[in-house]
Amino acid sequence: MITDIEDYVRDGCGRCARFATPDCSVRHWQEAVLALRALCRDAGLGETVKWGHPCYVHAGRNIAIIGAVRGGARLGFFNAALLSDPAGLLERQGPNTRHPDTVRVTSAARVHAIAPDLRACLDEAMRHAEAGTRPPPATAEPDLPDDLVEALAADSDLAAAFDALTPGRRRSYAIALASAKRAETRQRRIAAFRDRILAGKGATER
Repeated sequence: MITDIEDYVRDGCGRCARFATPDCSVRHWQEAVLALRALCRDAGLGETVKWGHPCYVHAGRNIAIIGAVRGGARLGFFNAALLSDPAGLLERQGPNTRHPDTVRVTSAARVHAIAPDLRACLDEAMRHAEAGTRPPPATAEPDLPDDLVEALAADSDLAAAFDALTPGRRRSYAIALASAKRAETRQRRIAAFRDRILAGKGATER
């Protein structure tokens, strides 16, 4: 992964085989990336590199991070649950994302067009950072696949261990099982997850 922002703008993040090639998403959407970068810097945010991407910080907290995918450049907000976003700029990154947290753009012109509203989001995030405000902890329980519900009902030890997991860990199993289309695959995964659940771990923890 890159460690210098200028390298990112020129060649990409270094996380895939398209790095420093004409097919790199950062190169393809470079003008939009540069416009997002200028907006963040003009807002007074500190600029650094984290996870191979330009990251913008304030008052000791991560505020936003720039990325690029095949569909366009994006500005992702940390702690997005705190943002009011009256203009409705933020989108969910995917179906399992809890809160809308990303602005997607395909041109510098689009960045300039939404700059006042995007700047308002940045300013709000900075105020929360200065105040030390944190989003409330997630309390909503995930919808469990029927296969998992049946497995828990048939295994009291497994049910007790699953109930003792944090909401985030329970959610990780719901997500891991929901991605399996076949019942046989879900059953295999539940069997493979049993020891991990009994150990108090999430679906992706080692």
